[in-house]
Amino acid sequence: MAVSTRLLSLGRELDTGPDAFGEPVRSDDCVDQPDVLRARLETDGYLFIPGFFDRELISAARGSLTDRLAAAGLLDPESPAIEARARAGKLPAVPADIAQHNPALDRVIYGPELIGFYENLFGESVRHFDHTWVRVVPHGHGSPPHCDIVYMGRGTHQLLTCWIPYGEVPLEVGGLMVLEGSHRQSDRLKNYLELDVDQYCENRSRDVEKVRVQGGWSHRQNGSLTNNPVSLREKMGGRWLTTHWQPGDFITFRMTLIHASLDNQTDCIRLSTDTRYQRASQPADARWVGVNPAGHGPRAKQGLIC
Repeated sequence: MAVSTRLLSLGRELDTGPDAFGEPVRSDDCVDQPDVLRARLETDGYLFIPGFFDRELISAARGSLTDRLAAAGLLDPESPAIEARARAGKLPAVPADIAQHNPALDRVIYGPELIGFYENLFGESVRHFDHTWVRVVPHGHGSPPHCDIVYMGRGTHQLLTCWIPYGEVPLEVGGLMVLEGSHRQSDRLKNYLELDVDQYCENRSRDVEKVRVQGGWSHRQNGSLTNNPVSLREKMGGRWLTTHWQPGDFITFRMTLIHASLDNQTDCIRLSTDTRYQRASQPADARWVGVNPAGHGPRAKQGLIC
């Protein structure tokens, strides 16, 4: 992939040479061939499906999000809300209920197209988590490298994440990137992958204070692997894979695939969701299901004797 701009992740410039940076493998050519999809998911750890959604569905969902952001004072009042240009100066907090009672958003992430895709992939009925993650990313750093299993591993580990951009996301706006082949290096990541960020050692006062009292996480400040995506790639091998995301695209991946995001170097807010899907016959992580999911809140914390 030819890159004409300087790309950053957590403020560090990425090597965009062909041995270090590239585009994910497309699987839109086999979206109705579950055996091929399963084989690619096993090989690559992800499935990139460009152009899957009707653009009108994505546009309606984007409008529902930008209208709420505008009402909360996050957007530049001199620009149309749909452009999602950030308001100058310190931004107020993103509304906690931005995804709630949002039919246009639900139509995308829990509609028949996506549910049908996962039923086809899993070969049986599926369920999704009831919590919806909406990412509202202004100018600045993106997400650090991590694997999702440490945040949602109390149920089946055959869970899949689905990342959907709401609008065009050029490289400089800071989209998702995945580390090629990292799902095949579980032995090297064993200690990290066995973590649960909401568990703590009851017999260690520092852990009790950090996790139970302060409501933090047991591993680092944010459960990440590192704050240096450049050195991580050099150690792990493979390439950082991303693309110029378009409305209608999505990527789904396994819980042990390392992923992160590019920094947003523009004044446009990047809007995306990440949601989770699994076989209905398998146990779900109780933190993320129900009318009022516990999430990473006080009800989720678990003390252990270490």
